[in-house]
Amino acid sequence: MMDIKCISVNILQENCYIVSDETRECVIIDCGAYYEAERKAIVDYLRNEGLSPRHLLCTHGHMDHVFGADTIFEAFGLKPEIHREDEELLLSMDQQTRDMMGVGYDRPMPAVGRYLEDGDTVNFGSHELQVIHTPGHSPGGVVFYCEAERVVFTGDTLFRMSVGRTDLHRGSWPQLMESLAKRLAPLPADTIVYPGHGPASNIGDEVRMNPFFR
Repeated sequence: MMDIKCISVNILQENCYIVSDETRECVIIDCGAYYEAERKAIVDYLRNEGLSPRHLLCTHGHMDHVFGADTIFEAFGLKPEIHREDEELLLSMDQQTRDMMGVGYDRPMPAVGRYLEDGDTVNFGSHELQVIHTPGHSPGGVVFYCEAERVVFTGDTLFRMSVGRTDLHRGSWPQLMESLAKRLAPLPADTIVYPGHGPASNIGDEVRMNPFFR
């Protein structure tokens, strides 16, 4: 059975997830840790729990979801795994932070370790995550779905009763609507949604009550 640890990080309160199982292997999803205390808290949790990180997964390349990638690389040797369409974002952290926060960012991002594609699988311990491409919030947005556990990590594609913005670089409202309707709505209704910001939800409630599903 999965154990899901959520650590809220950076000024945008992004949800970094550490997902482990009984084997003590784990994946780290969206390490957006910005402040040193946050970076240390994540590394300390992994070490104190005796976990063995196997993948550093990125739902997309926006700054608040990847700030801490260098820390995970330095501590555990893991490079970020991301859709090829969002590599441009990963490599433009300084410009992203200048545009969004008015300050530069001089910490180097590790090179991409693996390009994720729709239909790929990510394995750790006794579990498997399916990669589902959900463009819209960003061109290379993906979600990670575990069929066995009925959970999906949706990044900024889907929030509880809301969705991600599409007015950032290469965002697309039509693509986001299509991703919701064709990629997320068909998932089982009891699938728990772990979003990139805010509280968890489930697919059934979102399809019924989220005004952005149609």
